[in-house]
Parts: sequence; C-alpha cells; structure tokens
Amino acid sequence: MRLLLVEDDWPLAAGLREGLEREAFQVDQVDCGEHALSALALTHYDLALVDIGLPGIDGFELVRRLRRAGSSIPLLVLTARDALEDRVHGLDIGADDYLLKPVLLPELVARVRALIRRSRAAASPRLCFGALELDLALHQAHLDGAALELTGREWDVLEQLMLAAPKIVSKHTLAESLSRWDKEITGNAIEIYVSRLRGKLGAAVAIRTVRGIGYRLEEAVR
Repeated sequence: MRLLLVEDDWPLAAGLREGLEREAFQVDQVDCGEHALSALALTHYDLALVDIGLPGIDGFELVRRLRRAGSSIPLLVLTARDALEDRVHGLDIGADDYLLKPVLLPELVARVRALIRRSRAAASPRLCFGALELDLALHQAHLDGAALELTGREWDVLEQLMLAAPKIVSKHTLAESLSRWDKEITGNAIEIYVSRLRGKLGAAVAIRTVRGIGYRLEEAVR
C-alpha cells in the first residue's frame, strides 16, 4: 500500500514514515499542499495523511480542493488542533478521519488500514476468497486452513488483489502501490511476484491474467 504523507515538520515526518514503513507501507512525503496536489495528480496512492498547519495551501484547503475535484482518496487529517469546531470542519469538508498529535503509531496504523478497507468496501480485517484468507491486522495468510508463507512483496500484491476481488487490478496500479519515489517497482517485477504467488497458491485460487489490463483472483475449479 502506498501512502502520501503531507507534513512540514521534518523530524515528525521522518518518525511517522519510518514507523509506517516498518508496517510494510510505502510512504512518499511532501511538505506543502501545492506539492501534495502535484504528487496526487501524477501517482496513485491508497491514502493520504494530511497535516492542517501547512505553509501556503493549508490542510483544510487541500482536502477541500481534492474533494471538489472529485478525488475519492481516503484522507486522514493529522493535527495538533483539538478544538471541536476544527474536527467538525475537517470532516464536513471531506476528511475521512481525524487524529490528534502526538500520534500513537499503533492507532495510526489501525486507522490507516481501516480507511483503506472502507474505501474498498471491506469492513473486516479478515479477507476471504475461496480457500484463501488474509488477516490484515495480524499480517497472516492461510490457504485451506494452513499457514501460507509469503514475502513482503508477495503479501502486498495478494492484499491488493484480495481487496479488489473479483475486480481486475491493473499492473500499473500494482506497481505504483508497491513503489515509492526512491524505489520504483517495474511491471516486470510484478510479473515475477504474480508467478511466485501462483506457485504458492497452487490449484486453490487462480490469479488470472487479463491481457493488456492486469490481474484478478478467481476461485479455481476443484
């Protein structure tokens, strides 16, 4: 999952980025609303974390512009402002959630995961597709009840496919979601991860290639 962190406090941003990356998120960071708009116009992100007190375009205005433009990206507002009217205003103009600083990392991670699930219409942290089950909170995978060992990248690809199932996920979307600015993932790498997943899933669940578009999960005929 790829996140955009919009925060101008560099020490705080570095700490948040490090913590989120330990939880297997890919994180890009910008320090102002203008740069955030440019990044969001060019790159697919699964969620944006937005500080309110930004230079130039502040966080409220950033949220307002994104929603007016029709963006449906989940937006989690981070701020030291604890006034009720600020929280209500942020939610009213289109933020999906509001978290006060100082941020506790376990709560932040849980809220990020919940918002991404909600955006994909997945209410539970346990995703099931045929014989395959992913527990997003515990980061565990099971196939026919047996533990399934996955690398970090294999997990990322399978998570995206499970959240979208039975819809198609484009190869471009998969590559962008696994990338960050200093570490791009290529389409060829996605093909390798999909091939490895097919070997581990066997006949239980199929990853079908939709030529020229991407991949989707299908229950195999058993």
